[in-house]
Amino acid sequence: MQQTTIGIIGTGNICDAYLKGAATFPGIRIIACSDVNMEVARAKAETWGIEALEVGALLADPRIDIVLNLTTPQHHVAVGLQALAAGKHVYSEKPLGISLAEATKLVAAAKAAGRRVGSAPDTFLGGVHQTARAAVDAGAIGEVVAGACYMMVPGHELWHPNPDFYYQPGGGPMLDMGPYYLTCLVNLLGPVKSVIGSSKAAYDSRTIGSGPRQGETVPVTVPTHISGILAFENGASVTITTSFDIWKHGHNHIELYGRTGSMIVADPNQFQGEIKVSEKKGDWSVVPQAHRYGDGNYRILGLAEMAGAIAEGRPHRASLELALHVLEIMEAIGVSAETGRRVDLVHGCARPAALAAEAGYGFPG
Repeated sequence: MQQTTIGIIGTGNICDAYLKGAATFPGIRIIACSDVNMEVARAKAETWGIEALEVGALLADPRIDIVLNLTTPQHHVAVGLQALAAGKHVYSEKPLGISLAEATKLVAAAKAAGRRVGSAPDTFLGGVHQTARAAVDAGAIGEVVAGACYMMVPGHELWHPNPDFYYQPGGGPMLDMGPYYLTCLVNLLGPVKSVIGSSKAAYDSRTIGSGPRQGETVPVTVPTHISGILAFENGASVTITTSFDIWKHGHNHIELYGRTGSMIVADPNQFQGEIKVSEKKGDWSVVPQAHRYGDGNYRILGLAEMAGAIAEGRPHRASLELALHVLEIMEAIGVSAETGRRVDLVHGCARPAALAAEAGYGFPG
């Protein structure tokens, strides 16, 4: 099998998950990494048996087919544009960018370069969420008319040693965690046509709870409790709330309500879990999982699938269009919250193709 070679830019917290997951997929191989702090990059390279290269050298390396962009959100677009200019395909961590205006630059750059752009999250390709997709498509709960989503936690400063960027422009609970929920919903229901939003910040500052900066305060400059009403093109209406202000709650991650029953969808930030459905007011029953990628942390699945799509000449599922649509939804919720008006979306996308239940550990088809 021909291998697609990958170079990583950004060796922060999520990097290890990608490096570990790469061993699962024989069609891809990570050969190098880089970081603005090359000392960190060299340590990561030594741990995983790869090369540490300066950013310029990595971008110029003819061996590298795809740049895996694991920088912080504020740098996602800038690094992506550099990689495209160097003739590389790009796969980025979420979100695609911190604003729709900057992210749309990737569309033109990718077209001009004749290269692909992909973006996390790829959890929607996991076994549990593909099982949910199959159940929805099979009519397990009838036509979906409504839904509700909740991602509500007390705040990342309780565990993260450097949580500053979560509370600065480009941060906040919607940009941080919204991509998982919204991408999952688009996979299940298709694209969104308009949104209504509301937002606030409960606290002016946060106190770091662990690490060498424990006790230091961080100013809050973005909303930390954000709610939206999503009107889907298929007619479904779904509410979503993301928050760093909630200590405890009893809501499911995602619930869908159909004409003949309801569905509880597992955590969209995970590849595994349970899907439960009811027939009308009947008891919940677990939907048997028939898809792979449900028993581990496959944080490189979307990149592996993209590499396979490039090799096979087909569209990839964790696509630029999907990530751009999700970013527009999140930004539109904020705009609606500020203006008090409904916002109609401009950048739609196709519903990603379902992943075959028998898809293997090479290039998923």
